[in-house]
Amino acid sequence: MTSGSEIVKDSQDGVRDRRIASLTQTLGDRSIVLVGFMGSGKTSTGRRLAQRLGLPFVDADVEIEAAAGMTIAEIFAKHGEPSFRDGERRVMARILEDGPRVIATGGGAFLNEETRARIAKRGVSVWLKADPEVLWRRVRKRSHRPLLQSPDPEKTLRTLLEQRYPHYARADVTVISRDGPHELAVEEIICAIEFFMRFSPDPPPLTPSRPMNLSKTSAPAPISLATGEVLFDASGSPPGAAQGPDGRPPAAKVRVDLGARSYDILIASGLIAEAGGHIQRLAPGAACAIVTDANVAEIHLAGLEESLDKEGVRHSVVIVPPGETSKSFATFAEVCDAVIAAKLERGDLVIALGGGVIGDLAGFAAASIRRGMRFVQIPTSLLAQVDSSVGGKTGINSDHGKNLVGAFHQPSLVLADAHALETLPAREFRAGYAEVVKYGLIGDAGFFGWLQTHWRGVFSGGADRVHAIATSCRAKAAIVARDEHERGDRALLNLGHTFGHALERINHYDGARLVHGEGVSIGMALAFRFSAKLGLCPWGDADRVEAHLREVGLPTRLADIKGLALDAGQIIEAMYQDKKVERGALTFILAREVGDCFVAKSVDAEEVRAFLQDELNTGI
Repeated sequence: MTSGSEIVKDSQDGVRDRRIASLTQTLGDRSIVLVGFMGSGKTSTGRRLAQRLGLPFVDADVEIEAAAGMTIAEIFAKHGEPSFRDGERRVMARILEDGPRVIATGGGAFLNEETRARIAKRGVSVWLKADPEVLWRRVRKRSHRPLLQSPDPEKTLRTLLEQRYPHYARADVTVISRDGPHELAVEEIICAIEFFMRFSPDPPPLTPSRPMNLSKTSAPAPISLATGEVLFDASGSPPGAAQGPDGRPPAAKVRVDLGARSYDILIASGLIAEAGGHIQRLAPGAACAIVTDANVAEIHLAGLEESLDKEGVRHSVVIVPPGETSKSFATFAEVCDAVIAAKLERGDLVIALGGGVIGDLAGFAAASIRRGMRFVQIPTSLLAQVDSSVGGKTGINSDHGKNLVGAFHQPSLVLADAHALETLPAREFRAGYAEVVKYGLIGDAGFFGWLQTHWRGVFSGGADRVHAIATSCRAKAAIVARDEHERGDRALLNLGHTFGHALERINHYDGARLVHGEGVSIGMALAFRFSAKLGLCPWGDADRVEAHLREVGLPTRLADIKGLALDAGQIIEAMYQDKKVERGALTFILAREVGDCFVAKSVDAEEVRAFLQDELNTGI
C-alpha cells in the first residue's frame, strides 16, 4: 500500500519535473551564464544548477587553461593580463555557440563589451552578488588569484569590486550569494530566471542576413505578454527609468478586466497632484466627496484639493480618525450622512484618499449611498496600493470579527502615487511589503526570487518600487477578473490572513502592538510551517519564506507580538469568526512550495490546535 507521505513526495517531484521542463523549454538554445567576482561561487553553484536542470556545465577558466596548456596564474605570469583577456574573449565566444548549458565565467569576462553582447544574444546572465566581507573571507586563504598578488590584497579586492560592480549590474538577473547550502542559491537562480523569462522575448536569431550588432550591449527588453508593451529593461527596471519626466520613474498601467465595470490602475509618482485631470476625464462635470483620515489629510489633502480646484471639480471633505477603529458602524454612518449632506448625487464620486482602512470605509459608503455611487481609490500606503484598493472588497468591522459587514463594489479608477509612500513610517511600509511578498508566494516563485534580491530597491523607491507595485497589481487584477466574488481561486489572496485576522481580533486591533501587514507576515510564515508539518511543503521553502520576511524586518512568530498573551484555543476560537469559515469548517491557504499555494477546506481544527501549541511552546 502506498503511504500518504509517498503520494505527497510523488506529487512534489512531479511538480518540480514539470517546472524544470518548462524552464528549459523556454530557454531553448540559450545558456545560463553565471557572472560575478572571484569567490562568488560561480563554479560550485553552477555545477549544482546544471545538475538540477539536466544541462551540461562548462567552467570558462578550465576551458581557457585547456586551450593554453597552462594555468591561469602561469598565463598571467608569462603573457600578462591583456593576453589572458583576449584568450578569455575567444573562449567565451566559442562556448556560447553550443547551448543550452550552464557556464561559469571568470571574474573579468563580463567586463568585455563584446562578451556581454554575445551573452545577451546567446544566454541569460546571472550575477552572483556577494558583499565584500563575504568575498574576502572566501578568497583570502587562496594564493592562486593573480589579481590579488599585492601588498594589500583586501584593498585590491575592494578596488576591483568598485570597478566591476557597475558592469555586473547589467546582468539580466541578480541573485545574492550567501553562505549556506548551494541548493538554496540554485533555487533562487531558477526562480529569478523564471521571472525574467516570463517577460523576455526570444532573442533574434544570429544569421548572415541579421548579423550581431556588438555595439548593443544590453539584453532584449522584457515585454508584456498581454499587450506587447515594453515594461522593464534587462535589469528588471522600467526602460528609461533614469530619464523619466522630472527624473521620475515611468508610469505603469494595469487593467482590471471586468467587462462593463473594467477600470485602470495607474502607478506613478505625482498622481495626487494630477488627480483632478484624471477625475475630470473619468466623470466630466461630476462633484466628489473626499474621505480621508486626519493623518493623511495633513500631508496629502491640500495637494489633492488644489488639483481638483484647478480642474473646476466641486468637492467636499470628510475627515475621520486614523486607524482600524474607524472601520466601525458609527464612523460609517457619519461618512454616509456627510456625503448625503453635501448634496452629492448618484452620478457623483466618492474619493478614498488614504490607506486600507479609508479605502474599505469609503468604498462601503459609496456602495451604500443612493444604492451605489462611483468611487475612486487614491491609496497612500503600500498595502493599499498593492492589495486593498484593487478588487472591490469594501467593508467595516464587527465586534465579532474583521470585515464581516461590507459589499463587493469596484472602483472606477485607482491612482497609486508611488511618491506618496515616501511619507509612510518605516513600520507601515514594511507591513505593506508583506502583501507584496504574498503575490510571489501564492503563484509566482520568480517574483519572490526577484524580491529576495531587489527588496532594498523597493524600499528605497524608484523603478524597483514601481515594478513591485505593478507586478502585484497585475497578479491581483488577473485573479479578480477570474473570480470577482471570491468563490474560487481569489481566496488564494488570503494567504496568511486566517492566522493574521485571528491575531488582530485577539489584539483588539491595537496598532501599537500589531498592524495588519505584520499579522499577515506572521500568518504567512505560520501557513508555510503548517504546510511543512503536514508534509505538503518542503521545510526548506518554509525556512526561505521566514528568512526573507525576517530580513526585511517583519515578524514571523507568535512570540514576536510583544505583550499579548495567547493560547491555542483562543486563536482557534477567533478563527471561527473568519469570513472563510464554511459550515463550521476552517479554510486555510496552504502551500506545496514557494509559488504554489492552494485552498484547503475543512482543515482539522485539532491539527491546527496542536500546531499552534507547538509554536507557542517553541517561543522563538
